[in-house]
Amino acid sequence: MNKPYAEACDRNRGPILSVIDPLFADCKNVLEIGSGTGQHAVYFATKMPHLVWHISDVKENHADIKAWLYKAELSNIRAPILLDVKQKDWPDITADTVFSANTAHIMHQDGVEAMFSGVGKLLPEQGKFVLYGPFNYHNQYTSDSNARFDMWLKARDQQSGIRNFEDLDNLAKAAGLIIRQDYEMPANNRILYWQKL
Repeated sequence: MNKPYAEACDRNRGPILSVIDPLFADCKNVLEIGSGTGQHAVYFATKMPHLVWHISDVKENHADIKAWLYKAELSNIRAPILLDVKQKDWPDITADTVFSANTAHIMHQDGVEAMFSGVGKLLPEQGKFVLYGPFNYHNQYTSDSNARFDMWLKARDQQSGIRNFEDLDNLAKAAGLIIRQDYEMPANNRILYWQKL
């Protein structure tokens, strides 16, 4: 079974792990939204064996994810869950943490809104939501490379694009989440960490 490969996952997994390893130390079950190829899930589940990693994505990505899971043979990763953030009812799983990487700028705005709403409903009190990717602040790009990336995103899909932190934080507040930390990451990315009140 051939595995798909995303080079960006290999580049960013180490820096992401350095942030989420201590952050997830007291966590048990993680739902990953938009698992893509499944590379991140396999790497993080290997490095954090105390976690049960619940992979989710839309149907068309499940074959790629299963190829990675088949090779990894990890006992702490569950089979991929069918999840479109815009669906009315999310899968019935227990998770104290939600992680998502490089999704908010791919989703349309209604998807971003649905993701925050769904996460707020899913998480228990003190649950964590960790979002990785590029973000704007006060509607300003943080780098020329992010500005170019945003132009590329909008050229392929006008409704995608780098999201504004303040807008995301307002969605988080509406979902009962409070910002706890904003981590600077390599290549003009960030990790945003919210917690359920």
